[in-house]
Amino acid sequence: MKAVRVGKRLVGENQPCVVVAEVGINHNGEMSLAHRAIDAAADAGADAVKFQNYHTEDFISDRSLTYEYVSQGKTVVEPQWDMFKRCELAPDQLRELREHCDRRRVIFFSTPSSEAGIQDLANVGAPLLKNGSDYLVHLPMIRAMARTGLPTVLSTGMADAEDIEDAVEAFRGAGGEDLILLQCTSSYPTPPEDVNLRKITTLAQKFDCPVGLSDHTCGTIAAIGSVALGACMIEKHFTLDRNLPGPDHWFSSDPAELRSLVDAVRTLEKNLGSPEIAPANSEKLGRREYRLSCVAARELTAGHRLTASDVAFRRPGSGIAPKEADRLIDRCLGRSVSPGHVFSSEDFV
Repeated sequence: MKAVRVGKRLVGENQPCVVVAEVGINHNGEMSLAHRAIDAAADAGADAVKFQNYHTEDFISDRSLTYEYVSQGKTVVEPQWDMFKRCELAPDQLRELREHCDRRRVIFFSTPSSEAGIQDLANVGAPLLKNGSDYLVHLPMIRAMARTGLPTVLSTGMADAEDIEDAVEAFRGAGGEDLILLQCTSSYPTPPEDVNLRKITTLAQKFDCPVGLSDHTCGTIAAIGSVALGACMIEKHFTLDRNLPGPDHWFSSDPAELRSLVDAVRTLEKNLGSPEIAPANSEKLGRREYRLSCVAARELTAGHRLTASDVAFRRPGSGIAPKEADRLIDRCLGRSVSPGHVFSSEDFV
């Protein structure tokens, strides 16, 4: 499977998992909050920070549509138009955020909602594009992303196999080469029984590209577990404070949880190690110290022919291994040995 290059990073098999702090609209339309989120994510060890650049008019025309969510412990119902409109980011703001990410050495990317938004991201030097799950069936957008030549992430929430096949075909058919898929469940928050981490393996095998997880669960168990199944990228909603007003803060990771996630992922990556069947470096001394050797069960004299009862198995493992005991039977000792003597080939004539 080909790894995808994003700036100076490689995303794919045998590469460190890219942990993405999805700020999304958790900046609440305040640039100062967006900048603080970048710093907090970088300090927590995130590899990338993602935003959303959209024009509300691109996907909402009916201003009577409402959205119900939990904010500051209360249920809030408000027009979707109002909720999204206050969190729009202009092109000059995108450039400002990208420059801040560059200074903090984290990858900046964003989810656009139009071809103009794609061009805005290309113009500000974003090294990566993201297509959200709601836009997976918007094939013209996916083709436009492919035509930029930029690596692209496709989230697969709400999709069946045909939806994903169509999207991947649209991307590759338009000349796109560098594709990352994210297993995603578009439920906020996602219940554990709907995460379906095993889809990661299925998607990787079917589409021959790096696959990660867009995680909408509470906590970090799903995200950590995804790495064991080969996830190359984890996207996790991120907030400075779960008590901030807004639709996504309450189930997002705060800086402490994100740091815990990053630390756990890096530890798990070490634990995954190598697929080669061989003793680990830390075990090599133990092979001698903890394994068993064939030893004399009692005092034996020179000229004695060994029987099975003459052989016992004791530590250390520096002599003839127990699995070789049969080849010692009926051999003649060339010298006398004491009980516990570790047999070697030099003992026999």
